[in-house]
Amino acid sequence: MKINELDKFNNSELITLYGELVSELKNRKIIRTKNVVGDLGERFAIDHFSKTNGLENLIDAPTSTKSIDAVSNSGKKYAIKSVTGNLTGVFYGLPHKDSDEEPEQLFDYLLIVIFNDSYKVNAILELTWQQFLKHKKWHSRMEAWNISINKQVKSESNIIYGIIS
Repeated sequence: MKINELDKFNNSELITLYGELVSELKNRKIIRTKNVVGDLGERFAIDHFSKTNGLENLIDAPTSTKSIDAVSNSGKKYAIKSVTGNLTGVFYGLPHKDSDEEPEQLFDYLLIVIFNDSYKVNAILELTWQQFLKHKKWHSRMEAWNISINKQVKSESNIIYGIIS
């Protein structure tokens, strides 16, 4: 079967094929959870870092590790968020927006993997912990923080991969 022949499958066959694809992605350790987009972004970022001269060599953090997704050989902690739009998922473990409490540092760097509508990676942005604190926004429904990927965030981040428009 060729990718460009997917239109020949009926709906039931296509759904079955998706399940088989997810199983194969898990067998190959490309994804680890049911959060397919998040896992794909993590895998792309970790592989890109490990294959690129001048970047830290990253390894997966254990699945149960809170707040971080990868660790470098030098011990730096990385959180990785994957997006198909302009808003990351939420970050738990930080004080409430009304709190005066100083947040405990959860990670050293935040990597934001930006996918296009076809789930190809457009870019990887890197923010330091301090940049994360500067740009985080309160998500009232989730009662946690997230990052809006706006012009300011794009201009202040380190572009690890791709081109930002």
